[in-house]
Parts: sequence; structure tokens; C-alpha cells
Amino acid sequence: MSINTNFNHTIWLLKMLFKSKLLLICFFLFTVSGCAGVQPWERDLLADPAMALVSDPLEVGIDEHIYFSKEGSSGGRGFSGGGCGCN
Repeated sequence: MSINTNFNHTIWLLKMLFKSKLLLICFFLFTVSGCAGVQPWERDLLADPAMALVSDPLEVGIDEHIYFSKEGSSGGRGFSGGGCGCN
């Protein structure tokens, strides 16, 4: 190996090390920024029914009825299936 090849390899290794450190720092910052402390007096705002994924119980019931009619069974939400959709 010539000196030029060793130098190029060293530069490449330093670039990869820098990129990996940068990626690790970005990952750490994104992970830590998602952590937020909630004070006890702020929890009532998060427990508001409007914060629910679907706040209308009638809509949830209709969606589940349609899903289970298509599935052909009850309790099979984790798997897709056929079924004619008739009652």
C-alpha cells in the first residue's frame, strides 16, 4: 500500500466516525426531546374526553360492528379476514 492509499483510508475512516457520531447525537436529541414531564395539575387536560382517539362512543360502536361483520367473528381485530359483510 502506498502512503496516498493509507491517507485516503484514514480520511475515509475519520469521515465515517464523524457521521456515526453525528447520527448518534441526532438520535439522542430526538429521543430525549420526546420526554416531557407532566405536572399533577396538568393531567386533567390530558384526560379530557376530547383528547381520546375517537371521542364519540357511537362512532366506535358502529365501526366495531362493521369490522366484526366483515371479519365474520368477534374479537379478531388483529387479523384481516374475509366475510361477506352481511348480518
